[in-house]
Amino acid sequence: MVDRAEITLAQVKAILAIEEDHFHDVKAIDIKPSKLTESISAFANTSGGELYIGIDECKADDQKIRSWRGFADVEAANAHLQVMEAMKPLGGHYQAVFLESAVESGYVLHLEIPKSKDIIKASDGCTYTRKGAQKLRVDTPEAIHRLQLDKGIISFEDDVVNVAAESVTNSITVINFIRDVIPTGDPQAWLIKQSLIANGRPTVAGVMLFHDEPQSALPKRSAVKITRYKTRDEEGTRNQLAEDPITVEGCAYNLIYASVAKTKEMIQGIRTLTDKGLEGVLYPDETLHEIITNAVLHRDYSLASDIQIRIFDNRVEVQSPGKIPGHVTKQNILNEQAARNPRLVRLINKFPNAPNKDIGEGLNTAFDAMKALRLKAPEIEETDTSVIVYIRHSPLASPQEAVMAFLDNHDEISNSVARDLTGIRSENMMKNVFLSLSRRQLVERVPGKNGNKAAWRKLIGRGGRLEPENPDAAPLDEETGK
Repeated sequence: MVDRAEITLAQVKAILAIEEDHFHDVKAIDIKPSKLTESISAFANTSGGELYIGIDECKADDQKIRSWRGFADVEAANAHLQVMEAMKPLGGHYQAVFLESAVESGYVLHLEIPKSKDIIKASDGCTYTRKGAQKLRVDTPEAIHRLQLDKGIISFEDDVVNVAAESVTNSITVINFIRDVIPTGDPQAWLIKQSLIANGRPTVAGVMLFHDEPQSALPKRSAVKITRYKTRDEEGTRNQLAEDPITVEGCAYNLIYASVAKTKEMIQGIRTLTDKGLEGVLYPDETLHEIITNAVLHRDYSLASDIQIRIFDNRVEVQSPGKIPGHVTKQNILNEQAARNPRLVRLINKFPNAPNKDIGEGLNTAFDAMKALRLKAPEIEETDTSVIVYIRHSPLASPQEAVMAFLDNHDEISNSVARDLTGIRSENMMKNVFLSLSRRQLVERVPGKNGNKAAWRKLIGRGGRLEPENPDAAPLDEETGK
């Protein structure tokens, strides 16, 4: 039984104005159920999304005009719902609700399709993915294989590497491991038992765990590159390099600890503006450790690209090759788990002082550590080929709070200083922060300072306590702040 929900006129207008994109689509009730499954397959195989069935769309003067034309009754949508239930293993794992409104006729069927951990095929037996507002057919063995790798259905960690087995059975790494962890074990027998050697050759996981120099066996896909840019710009340039980029190599265990140590070392000396003046930048050790650990353990080793760590004056970026695997998305990543390289994750946990002590809890630890330092939570972005985590040195306080705290210790503050303090990049956005504080009679423009020298100070006689802004207050003049 599908639920029903009555929505307001404002919600109707919002649905009619939805921009078709990577996560949203609208269809008319005339769409054939079999054709509908193509869009559902595309959403489920990519990042999930929402479909509204019952929205007409036409073009007039190069403009899209939409109108509400829902199903006459809920039974009229039975064929669409039945064909979805037949899309194994999707059936039952989506959400559907009939939307009705007092100002429109008929029921619009709203479908929420989650990202699936399996490959979902449409009624025609084909597989689809979504890119932007398009659905794309996946119609070659290579493309299907790539989709399986992206979703974590198969893992490149089990592929065999064309190097001698002795590179992992007689390495310093495996000898130390066997001595410390499995004192009575024979390296070769143990590695075969753990499926780290197949057909007389080590697997990718075996090489990453126990080869002394995995980069010689897996070039361009097993190192970490660290770059330091002396800028706050969105992208760094060669001219902004603080020093030559470095490459960290070694087995997965050493790669994690050495990359964290080098990142912390390169961060030292960076100074940022706080309410007390310039201070050294501090990123929580737990945050750097957990995010770099995740990058090494969950990256897609089939992609010939190294992990990139970019250090800027106001942030650290960690870019890991490969999409987020399984059913995990940016939205649920703190609550769901899907290991692309389960063998690598499980066996590195056997090392002394394992880098992934709390399996499945690493990102939560990283986020909590940032919050404890009153810094904004890391941001996660997924591209077509990678996952990027942005660790920004931005205060958790609102821009208004940051400005007032700065003025507790300084006579005045300029727009550029305030942007450095708050992390706001737009001069106009920062000006709006000052205007909102002026409306609350907390700050005023410094007399005689205009143009590039313009500055703000606490309003004389005011204590500087933030109060909720009055939405009915008259707008201020942007130049005078009055």
